[in-house]
Amino acid sequence: MALLYPDRLFPADARGRDLARALFDSVRDLPILSPHGHTDPVWFAQNAPFTNPAALFVTPDHYVFRMLYSQGVALESLGISPLQGASSVDPRDIWQRFAANYHVFRGTPTRLWIDHSLQEVFGVDQTLSAETAGEIYDQIDRCLILPEFRPRSLFDRFNIDVLATTEGALDPLQHHAKIAASDWSGRVITTYRPDTLIDPDCPAFRENLRELAEITRCDTTCWRGYLDAHRMRRQVFRDHGATATDHGHPSARTANLSVTECETLFDAVTQGSFTPEQAELFRAQMLTEMAKMSLDDGMVMQIHPGSRRNHASDIFARFGADKGFDIPGRTDYVSALQPLLDVAGHDPAFTLIVFTLDESAYGRELAPLAGVYPALKLGPAWWFFDSPDGMRRFRECTTETAGFYNTVGFNDDTRAFLSIPARHDVARRVDCAFLASLVTSGRLHEAEAFELALDLTITLAKRAYRL
Repeated sequence: MALLYPDRLFPADARGRDLARALFDSVRDLPILSPHGHTDPVWFAQNAPFTNPAALFVTPDHYVFRMLYSQGVALESLGISPLQGASSVDPRDIWQRFAANYHVFRGTPTRLWIDHSLQEVFGVDQTLSAETAGEIYDQIDRCLILPEFRPRSLFDRFNIDVLATTEGALDPLQHHAKIAASDWSGRVITTYRPDTLIDPDCPAFRENLRELAEITRCDTTCWRGYLDAHRMRRQVFRDHGATATDHGHPSARTANLSVTECETLFDAVTQGSFTPEQAELFRAQMLTEMAKMSLDDGMVMQIHPGSRRNHASDIFARFGADKGFDIPGRTDYVSALQPLLDVAGHDPAFTLIVFTLDESAYGRELAPLAGVYPALKLGPAWWFFDSPDGMRRFRECTTETAGFYNTVGFNDDTRAFLSIPARHDVARRVDCAFLASLVTSGRLHEAEAFELALDLTITLAKRAYRL
């Protein structure tokens, strides 16, 4: 029994379904471009076997344990260790608990991704449940010891053309260096993420500045030296293949202060005597500084604002960051981005890709902005909206004003390696279904739909991320 319906996500009417299927068939086997994500480069550097099904599907995936926690399943029981102490739960017990609760994922994109991985990667042909858990665990476990299920082999099997990971600005990038020095041909590049050196609210901010000074030999106690240190680290990342930077700020606010104002603000935040407003203003100014640096070195800039991170203070205190309690919030873009766009938004040589967790901003703010500023492009539906309906809403809200060519295709933004082909499969199906609806309603010629299917799958991402 197949877990996946062959015509999933296609229109219900026969004409639309047939056209969507034909469009999808034209792009389904094209290589995967994954220009923004969070997989671990050590997998590809060491090429060691994945340890067990629970470590592959459950413990590292906040989409999974977030939903299970909402149903009363303790994080510790899923192998997630608290900051004080360690979890020693048997992987089979974790898997059994996950399988017994698998029904709670019905109708979610997580269910689509996992079913796709189970069927297409491991050949599973039965629905995961409490009754089938042991048999499916053993089937996956037997596969994981085989050479063809090691990370590099799966990378090649998934037909990944390029995969970008994301590292902090202080990362030594030794895993990327090891990949580059190997005889493997897979292209894994890094992305420059300087958040912990830009956010004064980061607990280790001043310590990070001292480390930045050590590795760059720049004077990070002064504004000019601090900027020079960023330039040096950006170049190191570029030497390791990076074509983009990434910025996960609480808001999209930017600023364009004078040098004197920047120096005064920098002194305040580095001495620890700053207000919340000064912290926000410093982050805002640094987004503009990063844009200026991108004008010089050609790196694509990505902004991911609007996540209210670590909403549950108790979970954050016990388990640390990234444990599923990040929540979307309302975000302003029109006023927030204006200072940066005044500096760099009219330069077509600069690319600023903006993501949002505030869907109401698509039609009202983001699409009109991207529809006129040459530098601004719209990132795909992200995180909570990385779903069939979220992707469809994205196209419906943005195409009328920004068109297709002010967007950047799809990027999977995932930590879960096995979900990459599943996510791209969903994105390609949703885009083909949307294109079919434009054709059947007389708004697009069929030949144009086939051209667009290729562009949305390959061309736009390759162009936007300079791959």
